[in-house]
Amino acid sequence: MAQACVLLKYGELMLKGRNRGKFERYLREAVSHALDGASAPVRVSQRPGVVVLSGEIAREELLERAQRVLGVSVVQPAVRTGRSAEDAAGAVLRALAERFGDPATAAPRRFAIRAHRRSKDFPLSSEKLAAYLGGRVVEEWGWPVDLGDPEVEITVEVDQREIFVSLERHRGQGGLPVGASGRALVMLSGGFDSPVAAYRAMRRGLRCDFVHFTGAPLTGPSSTYKAYALVRQLDRFQGGSRLHVIPIGNAQRALATSGAGHLQVVAQRRLMVRTADTLAGELGAQALVTGDSLGQVSSQTLANMATVEDAASRPLLRPLVAWDKNEIIDEARRIGTADVSTLPDEDCCSLLTPPRVATRTTPRQLEGVERRLEIDELVPKLLADVQVHVPGTA
Repeated sequence: MAQACVLLKYGELMLKGRNRGKFERYLREAVSHALDGASAPVRVSQRPGVVVLSGEIAREELLERAQRVLGVSVVQPAVRTGRSAEDAAGAVLRALAERFGDPATAAPRRFAIRAHRRSKDFPLSSEKLAAYLGGRVVEEWGWPVDLGDPEVEITVEVDQREIFVSLERHRGQGGLPVGASGRALVMLSGGFDSPVAAYRAMRRGLRCDFVHFTGAPLTGPSSTYKAYALVRQLDRFQGGSRLHVIPIGNAQRALATSGAGHLQVVAQRRLMVRTADTLAGELGAQALVTGDSLGQVSSQTLANMATVEDAASRPLLRPLVAWDKNEIIDEARRIGTADVSTLPDEDCCSLLTPPRVATRTTPRQLEGVERRLEIDELVPKLLADVQVHVPGTA
């Protein structure tokens, strides 16, 4: 009896050699998170290079959840059937009937059978199995075979105990499973850029925590609400996300009154990075992540980016450094953060901005401003006021 299931196939993990077991463990954790809260129990089983999901859950829900999993390159709905050529033929013909209706009335389509044996003890070779199944489809449906440019591609995979038959495949998130590359702290604003940077960092295997700097008490709570909503959206990809909110408005005012002038924007960015770097140490994060895109705004010139990075002792990762704005917005729409990012808020970065912003700074230029501000004493004060939120998901 054929049973519906979904196959998760990983790409890069297949190249990990001796370390593959570790990466597969992180992938299992990612799958478990994606299925948490599902409307019905889902059975998860492992095959070489494939995770199989099955259960009484609705197909659409299972597909949606499966497509969240980072580290999976292909999400493939399938049916599993007995391990014989005849069982496979029956499953292929039933799948075609479910998709296209009655063979007598369905419009003819060019088709191809793609057969693959993960288990080589099957009596027929991949080529002979494909030929046999193709002959059954021609006999039943009268469709022409087209191996080069088929309209319908039927995938048949022979495993150790069963055969999987599929008529479709969907693109997965790709990349590496969350946690496989370590931990990072994302400096999250309310715009398009930093949430996309966070997603790209997760996709490279980094488990991310988040820090958001608010202009309080000079601004209201709207930016914090946005940051909370953004982390809630991003949490679908990893689970257990934490948002650290740090009010920085008084420190920004102190920078302005200490004579920062046209250095104000870079000085406050350095303060944020220095504070985030200290927080990262407390959280066990090995890197910081920002949404910087080279040349997008005045603080993101090459010189200013180098000056800001000088304030961190950890690597400062910029996944979007070569992306343009349209690329970033398109990705934000795809991962589901764009609608939140368009909401109005009071961004702390726009507070106390001078008429003229320095675009070619050096760390030495900021030394006097930071000395007057007693920066080493200010950072612990900022961290003493941090608020921690765990947005989670529904």
